[in-house]
Amino acid sequence: MRLLLVTLTVLFSVSVNAQDRYLIDWDAAGEESLQHLVELITINTTNPPGNETRAANYLQAVLAAEGIDSQLYSLDSDRANLVARIKGNGSKRPILIMGHTDVVGVQADRWTEDPFSGRRKDGWVYGRGSLDDKDNVTAGLMSMILLKRHGIELDRDIIFLAESGEEGTPEVGINFMVEKHWDVIAAEYCLAEGGSGILEDRGVSVVGVQTTEKMPRRVTLVARGTAGHGSVPRVDNAVATLARAVAKADAWQTEMRLNETTKAYFERLATVSSPEDAFRYENVANPEETQAIQEYFKENFPYHYSVLRTSVVPTIMNAGFRKNVIPSEATAMLDIRMLPDEDVDAFYAQLADVMDEPNVEIVPERIYRPAAPPSGIDNAMFASLERAANSMYPTAIVLPTMSTGATDMSQVRAKGVPAYGIGPIRSIAELNSGNGAHGDNERVSEEALVDFVKFMWTVIIDIAASD
Repeated sequence: MRLLLVTLTVLFSVSVNAQDRYLIDWDAAGEESLQHLVELITINTTNPPGNETRAANYLQAVLAAEGIDSQLYSLDSDRANLVARIKGNGSKRPILIMGHTDVVGVQADRWTEDPFSGRRKDGWVYGRGSLDDKDNVTAGLMSMILLKRHGIELDRDIIFLAESGEEGTPEVGINFMVEKHWDVIAAEYCLAEGGSGILEDRGVSVVGVQTTEKMPRRVTLVARGTAGHGSVPRVDNAVATLARAVAKADAWQTEMRLNETTKAYFERLATVSSPEDAFRYENVANPEETQAIQEYFKENFPYHYSVLRTSVVPTIMNAGFRKNVIPSEATAMLDIRMLPDEDVDAFYAQLADVMDEPNVEIVPERIYRPAAPPSGIDNAMFASLERAANSMYPTAIVLPTMSTGATDMSQVRAKGVPAYGIGPIRSIAELNSGNGAHGDNERVSEEALVDFVKFMWTVIIDIAASD
């Protein structure tokens, strides 16, 4: 009996101490998170030109006020990257939290709110970067602050990287850090942007974790012919040649195939879907059903069509300068997003065969994101993400997802570090509203931002805090 009482006393003591150490006042921490997000939005870091050092200086001052040291690393003095680290006992390898401080440009006259005001209105925070990617920067910042304030004992170092240049100029950001300063950000796992969740009437139904992404491998098509007067038809008319090539490229149904991420995605999604949808998800690779399923996806759910293949989408055409002149050259842009395992040169050769236009040259865009395999779903980090999701959102299923866009996790994954994209929960109406990343009136709900900070915190405590 005495031994039992001693044991219960020890267990009770540990339980109380753990609650004291990890108990967060989320009303206060949430408001603080929102204030930091607003401040970051008001710092205009539109890329180009970026000017991310302004945001890095803000973050450095906030961290310093909490007694957290940080360093700036820059290829360009106006475009600094910030790195901060909270040390653990070293028994496990570090976790890297990554967010980019630059944002895309805006057409301010199309916004209902000033895109750099960070205005809080009716439960929303408006502003460029509220979802891409100053929400992740805020969550990373608050995680560091809370770890420090509460003196959390860690088995792992937690590294916070606020990087520049994600929106098209990675040479000043993640490329610079990976190539020149890998030693300061090397980690076992990485958390960054690219995920999201879905809120329905019954609650949060899906927590999406990005585990891989398609590779941007755009090309310019250049059609050449003989210039001449518009009144005399020519068999080598560059405009007509280009139009035929673009039409055939657009109609091309490229090879369908699954990878580790998309296989698990459809398998898990089938378990929570209607019978009709579940059938499609379960039979997506069934040779007898796949053609009809893909046609359904293309018309009704383009994302599902896209994640099954390398996609080819015409986006820009340029030809001619006068209505009565046949130009000698015409160009078009194909936005090609390749599956992670695609053979780039072989795919371009296939494209040339499909178009079958000898007078059209394929000019590839500079490759600025490396190919990288999907991050696994059978490791400690994905398990922590699932536990955190199950704890916060009991009605939700966790889905590994492949992004059709691109992030700087490619460079990290290419170094052998499994990386996972997470983000705020959004309703279906909001997902379809146009108020998302890169859209007009980009906004995040205050509740979703606070929950996202809490989600990241929960994951870090789960995977990094000492027992």
